[in-house]
Formats: sequence, C-alpha cells, structure tokens
Amino acid sequence: MITAETIEKIKETARIEEVVGDFVHLKKRGSSLIGNCPFHGEKTPSFHVSVSKGIYKCFGCGVAGDSVRFVMDHEKYSYPEALKFLANKYNIEVEETVESKENIELNSARESLYIVSQFAANFFEDQLWNSDDGKAIGLSYFKERGFREDIIKKFNLGYSPDVWDALTQEALKSQHTEEYLEKTGLSIRNEKGKLYDRFRGRVMFPIHNFTGRVIGFGGRTLKTDKNVPKYVNSPESDIYHKSNVLYGLFQAKKAIRDNDNCYLVEGYADVLAVHQAYIENVVASSGTSLTIEQIRLIARFTQNVTILYDGDAAGIKASLRGLDMILEEGLNVKVVSFPNGDDPDSYMHKVGAGAFKTYIEEQRQDFILYKANILLAEAGKDPIKKAGIIRDIVESIAKIPDNIKASVFIKECSHLLEIEERVLLTELNAIKLAKHKKTSTAKLVSQASMDMPPDDLFADDEPIREIPIAEEDREQELEVLRVLITYGNELVYWEGIENMYVGTFIIQNLADVVFKNGLFDRVVKLYWNSIEKGYLPTANSFFHNDDKEIADLAISLSSSQYELSPNWEKKHGIYVKQEAQHLKKTVLDSIFHLKRKKINRMKKEVQEQLKTEKDESNLEILLNQFSLMKRVEMTISSHFGIVINE
Repeated sequence: MITAETIEKIKETARIEEVVGDFVHLKKRGSSLIGNCPFHGEKTPSFHVSVSKGIYKCFGCGVAGDSVRFVMDHEKYSYPEALKFLANKYNIEVEETVESKENIELNSARESLYIVSQFAANFFEDQLWNSDDGKAIGLSYFKERGFREDIIKKFNLGYSPDVWDALTQEALKSQHTEEYLEKTGLSIRNEKGKLYDRFRGRVMFPIHNFTGRVIGFGGRTLKTDKNVPKYVNSPESDIYHKSNVLYGLFQAKKAIRDNDNCYLVEGYADVLAVHQAYIENVVASSGTSLTIEQIRLIARFTQNVTILYDGDAAGIKASLRGLDMILEEGLNVKVVSFPNGDDPDSYMHKVGAGAFKTYIEEQRQDFILYKANILLAEAGKDPIKKAGIIRDIVESIAKIPDNIKASVFIKECSHLLEIEERVLLTELNAIKLAKHKKTSTAKLVSQASMDMPPDDLFADDEPIREIPIAEEDREQELEVLRVLITYGNELVYWEGIENMYVGTFIIQNLADVVFKNGLFDRVVKLYWNSIEKGYLPTANSFFHNDDKEIADLAISLSSSQYELSPNWEKKHGIYVKQEAQHLKKTVLDSIFHLKRKKINRMKKEVQEQLKTEKDESNLEILLNQFSLMKRVEMTISSHFGIVINE
C-alpha cells in the first residue's frame, strides 16, 4: 500500500497539462487547453483541460477527472499503478507499506492533529463571540481596527483567554489527548510537567490548508508590554509547514482563478483589509520570507502576482531582494507601494474600500521598472552606484525564463537607465553564461557515469538572440552542426571526462553562442529540446524531421561527393587518420573556430563603441566587456597554439 504522504506528494506535484500533454496535443483557448479526446473519435476538439483546477473534461463523451484518473483510463492502470506511473514521471520515491497496525495508527495520528486543531479553532471563535472577555477585548479590538463582522466570521477569527490553561483543560474534557495538544503546539509542557496554553490573551487567526482544514494558528497580543512578542505562531508539525502555506489561500483561490491575478501582502490583517475592500484574490506570506513552495502554490492558480508593499522605504528595498525568485518561476510580477507609513491595512481603512481599489489599479507597475526607479532615485548622480544598480537590474531580468519578456524589459530599461540596449544585452548574456557554467557543470559531473544527460541542462537560460540573420559565420556554424549531427551519439572518453555523449558536450559549450543563421538556430534548439526531454536525437531523426529545411540540411551535412580511396595507404604508404579516430580534436576545433570568429567580431564592435562613448560609467562597462573578451580569446588561441602579440 502506498503511504498517504506519498499519494499526497504525487497529487500535488503532477501537473494536469503535463500529464495529459504526454498523450494529447493541447492548444490554448481562453483559460483552458483543448485537444481531440483520446477516449473517443472526433475531428473537432471537445476535450478541455483546466490547469488552474487540475482537471479535464470531455464535452463530447463526458469523461472527466484529475491526473491520476487520466492515467488510469488512458493506460488501463489500477489506482496504485497510475500513482506509480506519475511518481516515476516526476522522480518521486514511492513509499509502500502493508496496512499494518502501525500504519493505521500513523494515519490516525495525522487525523487527530487535524481534529484537535479544528477543536481549538472552534473554541477560540466561541470565546470571541460568546464570552465576556472575548467580546470586551477580542471583538472590540477587531471592530476598533475597522473590520466588519462578516470579515471576522469569514476568516473564523477568535480569542484565546488570558488564562494559563483554558484551551488545554477544555480539550482534555472533550477527550483530546495531551500528546496531540503538544504536537500541534497548542499546549506547552513546563519544567514541572504541567501543560499550559501557547496562546494566551491573544486574538487568533486560524490558518487553513488548501482544502480548508485548520492546520495552525497565528496569535496577536493586545498587550503593550515590549517584552511580549507581538505575534506567536504555531510551530512546525506533521500537518503544518509554514513554508508551504499561504494565509488566506483557501478563501482566495476561486477569486484568484477568476481574476487571473493574486495580490500578495505580508500579514494577516492586510488580507482581511483587502477582503473588506471587496478584493478577494489576496494571500499573505504570514510575515515570513517568501518561499519557492509558496510561489509554486500561487502558480497553480495564476501566472500573475501583484505585490502590495508597505510604504516603509527600508522595507521596500529589503523586499526587492527576495522577489527575483518569483521571476525565476516564470510569473509576471507587478508592484503597488503605498504612501510612507501606510500598509494595505492602514491605507484601506484611511481612504475606504472604493478609493483603495482605485489606487491599486492605477498605481501598479511592472516589478523590473519599479525596481529600477527605486534604485536610481537612491543612487542619485553617483556613477559608481549607478553602474552597480544597472548590473543589479540586469541580474533580475536574467531571472526571467521567457526571452521575449526579458527582451522587452531590456528595451524599457535602456531608456530608463539611459544606456545602450546592446550594452545591457551583452551584460545579460554574460550573467546567463556565468549561471550556466556554475550549474550545468555540476550537473554534468554528477551524471558523468550515466547514459542519460541532464534533462534540464539548458532549460530557460539560452541567451537573448538579438543579432539578425547573417551569413558572416556560416561556414563555422555549419561545421559545428555537422559534427553535432554526425557524432552526437558517440561516447566521450577524454581526459577527465567519461561516459558523456559528444552531443551533450557540444551543447554545453554552445551555451554562450548565438547562431546567426535562422535555420541553424532551429537545429540547435531542436537538439536542446530533445535533451530537455531526456534523450539525444540521432542523425536519422534529423533526416526524417517534419521540417523539410532541417531534414535537407542534415542530409546535406552528412553527405559528401568525395571519398578517400582505399588504395591511398596501400599505393603510397601514407596513413591518413580518419576523423572519428581523433574525435576530440574534431569536436574542439569546430567549437573553437566558431567562438573565435564570433569573439573577434564582438571585440571590433566594442572597440568601435569605445571610440565614441563619452559617458564614464558606460566606458567602464565597455572596458570590462573588452577585457572579458580578451580572456576568452586567449583561451581559444591557446587551443590552436596561436600566440597573440599585444
């Protein structure tokens, strides 16, 4: 039997568009993906996939379900077999157990944590509305903050009495055990072994998981004592992992889907305030640093995130540093900042719901441009600071996996930063190359003994192709493609490298190369995409490619009208090494000839810019680029045994 934790992980990881997309060609239509139903014959697509909901439905034959059901129906698998299929697809280790007494108790233990958490939520909510202290202290606090009763009830807010063990005693009376009170963190055991409440004299914010079950709490003190922490949160438990939770997501998920946007705020009260402005698509990171897991949770519902910043300048600058990972996940990020001293909560109550909604609609702007404006204002006219800011901004753009979006931001920032677009593009590609060298090398080393190359070796990080089609490097590019297609499936046994394919080696070393010929570029991308899917294409696969231009090129590169006579060695006593017998030289020569041609042209372009550039900060950037190119040139020349005289 597959454990409940494994099943949950499989279902959370499996993406419906990827699972179905392995069997059905899907096209975007509105908010859905559509294709021809695999379960009945049809010419007009009626099979719809909802990415945000994680389900599919055919409006022709009526089949419907989630990722697991699709695999079961399509592959005729049992439920466990379908789970194992998905686990294998996403490299999830399957933990299986027999239905032992211990396993039953383990599942029962998790359920007990949920049950006692819900009991506590009910207790706190009852105290808020029905006890004298709850109404006089807790409910009065929320109303003084301007929150309506419907908002208080919507989020099941509560009050924990200022008594040492009020919740603990009530839970024990209701047959809940001390063990689960401790494991949820609701109760703490002192040195004498006595249990007492973690949350005392605090207003309570229950935290729900994706399906609406209570998994933890945040408690705010109403005391002014500086020695008392303002907020106390539940500790980590078997059901609560704060890095995987967004406060308010259960209440917001439908609105996020409907509006195709998620507002992200910092605290509990901010979520309540934005809801009170009749904007429901809002969640909070609950005062913790935003995590990759939280970002991916948002991405299940929308690709658009709008950050609502506090007006504090220091807080804004600190937050900027943590938002690049949202860009890395491919989400579109906009920002709204409030007047200094205000946060979403205070500003909404200051101006009212209508004005608040208008403000965030009119003030939001793209994160990259917002960041540029903030940092430029701070730098003033200091050229050194400006140079650092330019690199900081380009580093953020480099996080964006979509090259078209990145190109648009480069163009916008070129005007804003008053620096040539080409300079920013060069810096962008340098950053991407540095990242490749750092990450892909580690992957290659770790998989050197395997027959399969890394399946995400160059995903999302190819350089921006800013140079138009030209024929300047045609012969060098053709030679690289010839070697790639002809010898790509040959294994490398060179010094320091074993069990690596020639194709993988060449692709690794093309990470910083821009192919100027459009057809040649398509061939390289096709090779990259094959590696991403976990296999190396053969020459034969290129010969029979559906793209006729690619097929014709591959056949041409693999054919020659000349052939070395077998009598050459016999007649003349001269032995000529065959290309395959010195493959290392063939491969390296093809790569370095191409790089040498490109680096020489790039040097000339920079030299021309140096002649006319007057701005000191731009000159510094150009000189750094020229220095980098010289170092690359020296490396290439040493391969050919060429001495460069300066």
